[in-house]
Amino acid sequence: MLKIAIINGPNLNLLGVREKEIYGSQSFEDYFKILQTKFNTIELSYFQSNVEGELINKLHEIGFSYDGIILNAGAYTHTSIAIADAIAGIKTPVIEVHISNVFSREDFRHVSYLGKHCKGSISGFGLSGYDVAISTFIK
Repeated sequence: MLKIAIINGPNLNLLGVREKEIYGSQSFEDYFKILQTKFNTIELSYFQSNVEGELINKLHEIGFSYDGIILNAGAYTHTSIAIADAIAGIKTPVIEVHISNVFSREDFRHVSYLGKHCKGSISGFGLSGYDVAISTFIK
C-alpha cells in the first residue's frame, strides 16, 4: 500500500479560524477525513507543528520509508534553509503545497527555499492542492 504523509507547518492548525478570506472556513482535520475517504487505497498520515525542528525531525523520521510527502511549511517556506536541507537529505519525494497563491501576496512569499529540493510545487488552489499532490504519487 502506498504511504503518503501530509506535513503542515506553522499556523495551519488554525485553518477554518484564521483569515477565512485567504484560507477558507474548513479545518484541516475535517479536510483530512475527506482525503482519507477519497484516497482509501492509500495509507495517509498527517502531522502538524508550529515548531521548525519538529518538522525537520518528522521529515527525517519518514523520509526514507514513505512513498511521498506533501509539505505545506507555511511561512518557513520563505525562511528555513534548515527545512530545505532536510528535504535535500531524504530520499522520499516531497511536493510543496500552499493553499493561497503565494505570488499574489507579499513579495517575501514569492521566494521558496524548499522548492529547489521538491518534486514540484502547488500554490493557490485552496485545500484541493493537497488532492492534486496526492494524485501525482498514484501511478
